[in-house]
Amino acid sequence: MIRGQAAISRNKGFGTRTEGFRGEVIHVGESPFQSAIREVLRPLEFAAQDDYARLSRVRDLPRTVASGLQRISEMSIPPDLKERLAGLARDFLDTEAARESAATADAVDSQVACIAAAQQLIAPMATAEWSEAQLAKSPSVLPGFGKKRAESLARRGLSTVGDLLFYLPARYEDRRSLARVGELEVGRRASFVARVLGASFSASRGRFGGRVFEARVGDDTGSVALKWFRGGESLAKQVRKDSLLFVSGDVKRYRFDKELTHPEISVLSESDRAFVESVDGGGGSDADRLQDARRIVPDYSTPDGVHPRGLRRAIALAVERYADFVPGYLPDPLCEELGLPAPAQSLRELHLPGAEADIDALVESRSPARTRLALEELYLLELGLGLRRAGFAAQPGTPIASGRESARAMARLPFALTSAQDRARREILADLARPHPMHRLLEGDVGCGKTAVAFLASVAVAEAGYQTAMMAPTELLAEQHEATLNGLAQKVGGTFRVARLTASLSREQTAQTCRALAAGEIDLVVGTHALFQQSVEFGALAFVIIDEQHRFGVRQRAALSAKALGDRVPHSLVMTATPIPRTLALTLYGDLDLSVIDELPPGRTPAETLLLRTGEGQQAAGRLRAAADRGEQIYVVYPLVAESEKIDLRAVIESAEKIRASFPDLRVDLVHGQMDAETRRETMARFARGETQVLVATTVIEVGVDVPNATLMIVEHAERFGLAQLHQLRGRVGRGEAPSTCVLVARSSTQDSEARLSALLETSDGFAIAEADLRIRGPGEFLGTQQHGRLPDLKIADLVRDIRHIATAREAALDKLRNDPGLARSSELARAVVARWGERLEWVGVG
Repeated sequence: MIRGQAAISRNKGFGTRTEGFRGEVIHVGESPFQSAIREVLRPLEFAAQDDYARLSRVRDLPRTVASGLQRISEMSIPPDLKERLAGLARDFLDTEAARESAATADAVDSQVACIAAAQQLIAPMATAEWSEAQLAKSPSVLPGFGKKRAESLARRGLSTVGDLLFYLPARYEDRRSLARVGELEVGRRASFVARVLGASFSASRGRFGGRVFEARVGDDTGSVALKWFRGGESLAKQVRKDSLLFVSGDVKRYRFDKELTHPEISVLSESDRAFVESVDGGGGSDADRLQDARRIVPDYSTPDGVHPRGLRRAIALAVERYADFVPGYLPDPLCEELGLPAPAQSLRELHLPGAEADIDALVESRSPARTRLALEELYLLELGLGLRRAGFAAQPGTPIASGRESARAMARLPFALTSAQDRARREILADLARPHPMHRLLEGDVGCGKTAVAFLASVAVAEAGYQTAMMAPTELLAEQHEATLNGLAQKVGGTFRVARLTASLSREQTAQTCRALAAGEIDLVVGTHALFQQSVEFGALAFVIIDEQHRFGVRQRAALSAKALGDRVPHSLVMTATPIPRTLALTLYGDLDLSVIDELPPGRTPAETLLLRTGEGQQAAGRLRAAADRGEQIYVVYPLVAESEKIDLRAVIESAEKIRASFPDLRVDLVHGQMDAETRRETMARFARGETQVLVATTVIEVGVDVPNATLMIVEHAERFGLAQLHQLRGRVGRGEAPSTCVLVARSSTQDSEARLSALLETSDGFAIAEADLRIRGPGEFLGTQQHGRLPDLKIADLVRDIRHIATAREAALDKLRNDPGLARSSELARAVVARWGERLEWVGVG
């Protein structure tokens, strides 16, 4: 449902027809205009066959064609096109009149000429490309929107008429009920009619400078001030003493008075007074204007530099002149079942709601019109995911059968796998055994044991004679993975070889590791972006593990996949510790198979979470002292925000010094991302060995750090962290058998920060935390980084609010692809999906 979408082919399969403008049949993928033109074109083409030999067999051809053209001229299309089609209709009626008055050869020739001219004019309009071209026009085609204003809109992402059509209202204002001036409430929007009691300019002492235009208006219940800090000169010509105004805007308090700043107004005549006071309204043009003002008004999120009323006018004109060029894609049975209007009608109802519209349904985004557009978008999204999935399935992979070494490694693990871990392990091994590449998401909460499952899979790969590459987002996490995997390899025995390749290695170490990789002497290499280097070659890469994949771009992952054997695509396992609700995950990662580890290892007790405020620091200090006296270790974490990184880092360093001064008997170390890698490794190693009691750190310890003896985490300025980040940090403690505590110290408060902290206090369930994070931040911010390289931006649908529609769209898309694999019989629908997805469909084979 965006600019550039193509039409779906006219096959007679599932869901190919729908009722459109005035009941004509519209094939799925056609716009109402395109369908109506096709209906007019059909009898013309029949009559023109065999050099017009069939002309006499078409009854009432001129009247039929004229009627069809007249109907088209009533559609939401540009006025000049309406006039051309209406003129063509008149030409046909003229030829009919001439034929009836004198059935001569000249009359037949005239009709033939009219048919030929009509075909030449409208035949191109019957194509999907013609409708697409109309939607791709610049807003400068709209009256009152010249090149300059169109460029201003384009800079803000509204570069075409189609963009305007699908820029849906953020809110709606109900102006159908008029208030009395004396009843206006501060803090609420209101619409009312009032007389101008006086108007004048005054000097502004505020931040706007210049002159303020102010009007005092009122009715028999009271008066209120209207103020404009800009545009007063033009308003002064309309807003004069005794003028009658329709006013709409936000009511505010100014000192001891009420006022509206920059309200929307319409100047009315005296005859409108009767309309205001009547139930049914009056007559006359002014009354019509007031009736038009008393309506539901769409309110758009206005980009900087764009006037709200100007944007609303541009969108209204786009709807009135271009809506019927918009095609629809949903299967017809689905539309009938849900009672959904066509896209063109949906756009009219959302942008230009009638007086009888359900305001609650509009405000709550549950109107059939919005549902139609959201489902259209989700349907194309799910088709794209299905095509990517099919593309993966068709690629050549390396079949890897697990053998005795893999079974022996599992038997010798120093712990028993949970049932969820074992289920995930079996799913992964089954995928590896197939001749096509695995593309699987392994999702699980902090500390659920994803790394152990990945280790067992990589042992099976090594046993088959192939190599594994694990991508980590940070050097610290890569170091932690290397240590964990080496520890597991030593405990299970065998000859499994683990190495690390990161930017901090010396040139000699890097060269040595690269030689070993190329020679096939390393079974599993853990690395960061260093793995993408052109100089890095593998002897037999067959398996890629991507940890926290949203931190890597799709091209980076493609560069690593390209290092596999010949034309074979490596198996890929994507791991994330950010739990996502299953329905959402099936769309966000709909091209991947999904494995979920939804239980923690036995003996893993969730940490108790406490919240302290400013002035309660002694409680945190007391807990630190008590934990150290028990021989346990402590994290103290500080935020590090890019915008204030230098200030934050200085605060961390100073805090470490204060803790050292307060606890001189304890060893206090400091770790942060700007330390050189060797110093950071030594610091972490001392903490892991238990030589350091207190580790002061930034969020470099957010993921991957595993020190079972660490039982206390103190998070300073907890209000500055995101909810998922706080949950990840909390997961660093509670990894041993001793009870653990996470102390959140909040130094300030906002509505969102309080919601985050409350959610963390209520539960330790990562999936519940993710649900809360979605509610607080909204899907755009929550999914922003994770969508990178995976999904196109959604303009209408909301992956959280529309979660019930996702399943509907997914089922319809899967049904379509089952009946038409690869959309081979639906080339225009395939074009629509490609237009929606862009180059993302080219990145098949990249997890």
